Amino acid sequence: MRKPIMAGNWKLNKNHLETLAFIDEITPVLSGVGDVDIVICPPFTSLNVATARTKGTNIKIGAQDLFWEKSGAYTGEISGEMLKVLGCDYVIIGHSERRQYFGETNQTINKKIFAAFASGLIPIVCVGETWQERSAGQVEQVLSAQIREGLQGLNAEYHGKIVIAYEPVWAIGTGQTATPAQANEAHVLLRKLLGEIFAETAQDIRIQYGGSVKPENVRELMAQSDIDGALIGGAALKAASFEKLVKFKG
Repeated sequence: MRKPIMAGNWKLNKNHLETLAFIDEITPVLSGVGDVDIVICPPFTSLNVATARTKGTNIKIGAQDLFWEKSGAYTGEISGEMLKVLGCDYVIIGHSERRQYFGETNQTINKKIFAAFASGLIPIVCVGETWQERSAGQVEQVLSAQIREGLQGLNAEYHGKIVIAYEPVWAIGTGQTATPAQANEAHVLLRKLLGEIFAETAQDIRIQYGGSVKPENVRELMAQSDIDGALIGGAALKAASFEKLVKFKG
């Protein structure tokens, strides 16, 4: 049985003071949750206070990105080791916004996955198709390339640790949501693709859904056979809605 994982991706939101206020509000109401892994991914500037404030709680902290080199002349970049020393446990890699605005490719994502594991971080690897690709019937082609090229070369010891986040690009920040059946269909396909690469561990890999997940639709999404959690954007910015998402079981 795969344990659900609910992760809030704050994107470019909340300074460190707002981060502290959010954590102070959410920690008491989520303290009793043991059947769901809880992750918050604030901006880099809030990671230090976030890891300090959540130490000893059931809330884990993740970063929104990392660079694949440990150190060097890479102005503006952050290494996996820096994140780990701060106390991060997770890191988002290959989010569609990183692909769209910053030119990330399956190849650079592959480098970042290796860097994450080398630093002791668990990567949340994002995959997903655009509306144009879906309309052209290219969903399987796109997801296959993202999985095969992005995860190329991973040793068996890492297979069960990685988290995949399926995010249909057309449903991110648009208010549109794939129907539960559409989302699960993509998750089943992803598990099939994972099975072709990681035959023995594919059934253990957690696949989150990310695409306008809200308290109103989370229960139906989570009832699907192959949806193991959610990568949440806007609805993770308010403590009340994030609490409802984490406690989707009622």
